[in-house]
Amino acid sequence: MHTSEKRHYLLYGSERYALAILRPLQAAIRARGDEAAWFFDGPGAQDLDADERLLGVDEVRRWNPVAVLTPGNHLPHFFPGVKVEVFHGFDAGKPRHIYIRGFFDLYCTTGPRDTAQFQALADRLGHFSVAETGWTKLDPFLREIAGPVPPVRQPPVILYHSTFSPSWSAAETLYEEVRRLSRDGRWRWIVTFHPKMNPQTVAKYKALENEFLTFAENDNILELFTQVDMMCSDTSSALNEFLLTGKPVVTFRNRRPGPQLIDIDDPAQFEPAIERALARPPELMAAIQDYADAIHPCRDGHASERVLAAIDAFVASGGRNRKRKPLNLWRKFKLRRRIGYWGPARLPR
Repeated sequence: MHTSEKRHYLLYGSERYALAILRPLQAAIRARGDEAAWFFDGPGAQDLDADERLLGVDEVRRWNPVAVLTPGNHLPHFFPGVKVEVFHGFDAGKPRHIYIRGFFDLYCTTGPRDTAQFQALADRLGHFSVAETGWTKLDPFLREIAGPVPPVRQPPVILYHSTFSPSWSAAETLYEEVRRLSRDGRWRWIVTFHPKMNPQTVAKYKALENEFLTFAENDNILELFTQVDMMCSDTSSALNEFLLTGKPVVTFRNRRPGPQLIDIDDPAQFEPAIERALARPPELMAAIQDYADAIHPCRDGHASERVLAAIDAFVASGGRNRKRKPLNLWRKFKLRRRIGYWGPARLPR
């Protein structure tokens, strides 16, 4: 039992991006009068604010959270509480977005497209539940962008973002085009990359900085979305987040192209594709809206509250699924080794 009536929630991260995803949950937990604390098994703890509480393994077990929430694909089975996955991004067409590791009791999905796929697996496997809540990371952003899509600035501002995987990234392929187009002053550019991007590629783009191109190192890419009129990318999950603004995206050899994107496969098409995006043709804007409704229809900025309500409902229904989670012995061993804990799985009575 907890030492007070306040419910405890543990926010679990393995990368710095967990902060942007889980802090809206922390705000919703605090607004309820409950308490949140953090645990990291990778980078991120050093970026906590003074009013944010960091716990070690033994402290987590004594603190006895009602739920452990993470955007990652693992968490310690020996931590108390409902194990909840809130995801670290949308499905961008990369392999292994829809996969089950056997660590979670509850998956909180972003919209109908993911919900249908996870629910089909839940019905078949039986060891987890699914609730469509929306994505917590977007809560403050969606409240900020509420209303109609703003008109294109003069001069227009373009966000260039690329994923880090060499097989999916267009950063090297489009470098010469970005260099050329960022010299004439017709458009302004903001460039930002995935934190795992090849440092040599990062250095090349940083060297392009001039009065028309800025290299941004924001931890939360959402901070840049309101500053630009369109995005250029490849197969980054961030482009799905950007489409929720209602503004166009040009992609290079996207793994899952569709009418919501202007997808190209030749650098020579880059400039005319940008011109088309900035013209905002009605059929493109309608396709963007349809796609946004499929991946994240709830744009009220209250996904965090829905996640907490889903946990409440799961606990109220008994806190169990119809089948036990798989043993997962090898993954559990690797996770124990990762965090350096070899103690008992069960809490002492």
